[in-house]
This record gives sequence, C-alpha cells and structure tokens, in this order.
Amino acid sequence: MAIRRAVRETLRRAIAAPGEAPLVLVALSGGADSLALAAALAAEGPRLGIRAGALVIDHGLQPGSAEVARTAAAQATAWHLDPVLVRRIAVPDNAPGGPEAAARTARYDAFAVAAAESGARAVLTGHTRSDQAEQVLLGLARGSGLRSIAGIPPHRELGPGCVLLRPFLAPDPEITRATTAASCARLGVTPWSDPHNADPRYARVRVRDRVLPAIEGELGPGVAAALARTADLAAEDADALDALAAEALHRARCEADTGGVALDAETLRGLPAALRNRVIRQLAATEFGAQLSREHTETIAALVTDWRGQGPIPAPGIRVRRAAGRLQFEAQARGPAA
Repeated sequence: MAIRRAVRETLRRAIAAPGEAPLVLVALSGGADSLALAAALAAEGPRLGIRAGALVIDHGLQPGSAEVARTAAAQATAWHLDPVLVRRIAVPDNAPGGPEAAARTARYDAFAVAAAESGARAVLTGHTRSDQAEQVLLGLARGSGLRSIAGIPPHRELGPGCVLLRPFLAPDPEITRATTAASCARLGVTPWSDPHNADPRYARVRVRDRVLPAIEGELGPGVAAALARTADLAAEDADALDALAAEALHRARCEADTGGVALDAETLRGLPAALRNRVIRQLAATEFGAQLSREHTETIAALVTDWRGQGPIPAPGIRVRRAAGRLQFEAQARGPAA
C-alpha cells in the first residue's frame, strides 16, 4: 500500500488532465523495483483517469536479454497495462564514461523516443531511497558540490510534453529496495536479478555491497536513510541557490563589446562566492553549452575578485576576458583548455 500511495501522490501532483486520459508508461526491466512500480501503476492509473502502459528496454548486453524483455512484457500484459512497448537498443562500446553511463544514455534516449511516438505524458522509473543513498555516497566521493550530493532528481523533462518521474524517491512514504522486494513477494511474482547489479567492477555495486554495509556496521543502522535525507536537504538548497543565481545573472548582464555575453564585474564582486560561481557556471552552460570545472570557474572568478590584468581565460567551449569593467564571454572551438 505504501508503494501504491507513492505512485498515486506522484501522479496526482504531476499529471493533471481534466477531460482527457493521459498515457503514462512505466519503465519495466523485470527487476523488483520496476515490477512493484508497474503493479502500482496498473492499480492506481485507472482510478485517476490515466491510461497505464509499459516500456521495456532490451539493452542487448547479456545473453538471454531478449527473453528477459519478453517475460517482463508478458507480466505487464497480465496486469492489463496497455500499450506494452518493447524496444531493443544499441549501447556503444568504449563510450566516454564507461558502459554503465553509455547504457543509461541510450536508455533515456529510448524513453524519449518511445514517449514521443506513443504520446505519453510521463515515464516512471523505479529508483528507490536505497539508490538515492548510494548516489549521495558516490557524489561525495567525486567532490562535485551540492548538486552532486542532491542525488537523483525526482523528476525532469524527458522531451516536449513529457516528464520523467521517480515516485519512490519521495521521503514519505519511504520506499527502499527491501520495500519493493516485499511487494513482489506479496504479488507472487519473481523478479529478474540483473547480473550487473552483482558485478564489483561497477562503483555503485561496491558501494551497495561493501561500503554501505561497512559504514552501517561501524556507525549503526539508519545510515542509508540519513544519506537519502541528505539528498532531500541538498536538493532544496541547490534549487534555492540556482534560483538566486539566475536572478543575479539577469542583473549582471550588460552590453557586450562584440559577439558573446558580458557581465558587469562590480555586480559580480558584490555577490557571495557561492552565487558568483553559480552565475559563471549558469552562463557558461545556458549560453554556450559549456560545463566548467571548479578550477575553471575559480580562474574566471579571479577576473573579478583578484584582477591584476590577467587573461584572457580559456575554458572548455568558452573564452573569458575582462575589459572596461566587464567580463566578456565568447565561444571558442572545443579542445583542450590552455
């Protein structure tokens, strides 16, 4: 019932569709998390006037993956989910970021295409609070800042008119991997166990099987729940800081000498470092599609806080110089930054 409540509350918040019957798809792998989610969507969707369907992605990475996909699709059909879409995708070899990242990118691309083809308003995935706790530890290990430890976002845009929703990431009710396993047992279904989830070559598997149990062994139970709560708090703070940075970016913009974008240096100087750095990163990302490291961000910020005539500053995708009290951001050909 907790799982059904999580799905019901998410759909009520996100899918408001008076006078129509929007289609919502559950991303179904056949594992315990997605099976529990599919069963809940099948039960709750019609009560809310929502058409409930399923999307099964066959990554083709393991022997027998096609049979796993067929079994998952058959279970979705038995629960009267309609349509049940099965898509086989190609995961490129030797992709940047490794096979796990490549599979994730290919999967989400397939979600977007299937949603557009079917007219789905949302795609649901079965990430749980257990996944969130692991993501926080991985973010801490990377040292990537507040947004990194905010973990997996509960929703994001998937494509025009379609959102990706993760109902099990909400703090109340708390849905963990143990919750979904218990749900499958009560439903009388046998989940598929992905061999990749036991492969210690993947950092996430080592966190799940070794790191978290070791931490809880030393500090006591409840660490995973505390890490998931940390993600909730960090996400709230990161959202607030990003909103403040967007306002500051608007105030700081001024006329550029040439092509590109200019920011008033004195306006930037008056900002706290956390906002000033966010303004620089936001501008780089939104205007130039550039993702700046902390080192690049601080070097650019020094044009404001420690101006000694230095520059211009090259960074991935952009070049920044200071002139006449303004920071001038211009696009540059991508390549190794000097």
